[in-house]
Amino acid sequence: MKEFERNVFGERLKALRAEKNIGQNLPAKELGLSNASISYWETGKQLPTIEALYKLAVFFGVSSDYLLGLKDF
Repeated sequence: MKEFERNVFGERLKALRAEKNIGQNLPAKELGLSNASISYWETGKQLPTIEALYKLAVFFGVSSDYLLGLKDF
């Protein structure tokens, strides 16, 4: 089984924000999260809840598998 790589999630989240040219505050506000949550996820200090993962996938128009590093799009 493939090992979960915590940094992949953060790197992909940060890259998606960069592609859309948005800061941490917009997704945080739109999804009812704190800026700190986005920051912690991107740095690997914390992981999102399943609900937050779902909201991020919908917000960015990607699959949760992509965010988790299970698929490359």
